[in-house]
Amino acid sequence: MKIIEGGVTAAKGFMAASAAAGIKYTGREDMALIYSKTPCRPAGTFTTNVVKAAPVKWDRKIVTKQESAQAVVINSGIANACTGEEGLLYCRQTAEKAAEILHIAEDDVLVASTGVIGQQLPMERITRGIEIMAPKLEASRESGNRAACAIMTTDTHEKEAAVTFEAGGRQVTLGGMCKGSGMIHPNMCTMLSFLTTDLAISKELLQEALREDVEDTYNMVSVDGDTSTNDTVLLLANGEAGNPEITEKNADYEAFKKALNTVNQILAKQMAGDGEGATALFEVRVIGAESKEAAKCLSKSVITSSLTKAAIYGHDANWGRILCAMGYSGVQFDPEKVDLFFESAAGKMQIIENGVALDYSEEMATKILSEPEVTAVADVKMGEYEATAWGCDLTYDYVKINADYRS
Repeated sequence: MKIIEGGVTAAKGFMAASAAAGIKYTGREDMALIYSKTPCRPAGTFTTNVVKAAPVKWDRKIVTKQESAQAVVINSGIANACTGEEGLLYCRQTAEKAAEILHIAEDDVLVASTGVIGQQLPMERITRGIEIMAPKLEASRESGNRAACAIMTTDTHEKEAAVTFEAGGRQVTLGGMCKGSGMIHPNMCTMLSFLTTDLAISKELLQEALREDVEDTYNMVSVDGDTSTNDTVLLLANGEAGNPEITEKNADYEAFKKALNTVNQILAKQMAGDGEGATALFEVRVIGAESKEAAKCLSKSVITSSLTKAAIYGHDANWGRILCAMGYSGVQFDPEKVDLFFESAAGKMQIIENGVALDYSEEMATKILSEPEVTAVADVKMGEYEATAWGCDLTYDYVKINADYRS
């Protein structure tokens, strides 16, 4: 497997386009279109929030009941959430317009929205955006990058990843883009992720691979503890790589799973590091746990701790906050056996051993914690399992951004 430059247009047969539809923002593109020349096997995971946006309901129906999908229409600025029957009607009208222009079936069009909750979509602008994008569809690197920029809301930069790997003697490509900066605490799987691959694989195995991988990637990210109404991950496979279709869990399937995990992890970390107002990506790795679930619970408890996140912002090696967050996670462990380390590009340092602080240099600890990517490693010495979660520091700017987000 090889990490390459690219995004949703990296795989064979996939094209993208973007447009400035004026949905909420001015002076920037705010709609994106992903299209495959040939029908794709679709897979998806979605928010577990009881309040589900209209696009989530639309896409779940297609992913669950349809054998194929061929296009995704995405808008930023308005989430189309809490919009009742009118919101669902707008999903259908969006799909109808895209289907008409692209000459595909209405049920082969997926839709996604992100932005302010409770507002209705300006359908004249949405349909005009589709009309602008369809003739601009290209398989170029630039078109994929522009699409990734168009779906941003409070994100400070686009988020893309791509890899190549081998299956059935053929080179296969998997690429993707996502957006997410605030209201990030996925549990499904506001975050949106779109993945495209030219792999030939059964719909059942595609869905299973995605569902399992989301648990170790997107579901291990938290910026602020808020699970969005719109969380969606969509994966489209068009089979254009020409490999023998994967219908069983063989070596090719394992190669695909590794590639999928790599792309999803890269995108997940990009989201965590770009949390609203954040200055640092905060990674927490728990090792020596009694079970995988225990390790995941402990690591995620630390990255969601507001006190720990504030300490990371202040470059303060306040290890007591980390141990405290582990203590209320619900996982049983012996705090008097825990070893804790901080590490970054500036170095690595052990802070506590067997639950007791060591005679470490506060100056060196501050230096380590001042890097843009910081990792805490906690060894609970209970077993052989481990897990990693990703978050960010908590800054003044997070409050500023969200105090007037709607207005």
